[in-house]
Amino acid sequence: MTASVSAGDLAAVEAQLGRPPRAIAAIAHRCTCSLPDVVVTEPRLPDGTPFPTTYYLTCPRATSLIGTLEGSGLMREMEERLDEEPDLAAAYRVAHDSYLADRAALADVPEIAGVSAGGMPDRVKCLHVLAAHALAAGPGVNPLGDEVLDRLGDWWAGGPCVEPGVDG
Repeated sequence: MTASVSAGDLAAVEAQLGRPPRAIAAIAHRCTCSLPDVVVTEPRLPDGTPFPTTYYLTCPRATSLIGTLEGSGLMREMEERLDEEPDLAAAYRVAHDSYLADRAALADVPEIAGVSAGGMPDRVKCLHVLAAHALAAGPGVNPLGDEVLDRLGDWWAGGPCVEPGVDG
């Protein structure tokens, strides 16, 4: 995870999202083109709203492809596997605990205590969050996030997803 966020990083994320980013604490992962593709978001937004999504996927190519995966019924299939595969369910619970520990290192927000993101540890409700966590934490931490990334292929192969216009 990058300790500081440059003006170039903020410009890239704004271009990726199509809006100004909120409460970015760090860059959690960079695409092979060097642009941020996952940011760390503070667990409390500037207006005081609790925000449980610590790892936020910003690359529009990846988010679009993941949207297609979500529309295919993959979340339902993954959730069914949590009931059928005890080892997968246990690894997913460890991913949930890892997510909570990462957020706790940023700040304590009692309103979202015990709530990670993406449906963890018992459900699968947002593949974007699971993929963001997998990119930020690295392979082997979030098994379902790893599966999502495997299904995406080389989304970065076409070069930078945006041209933010500010050097970092």
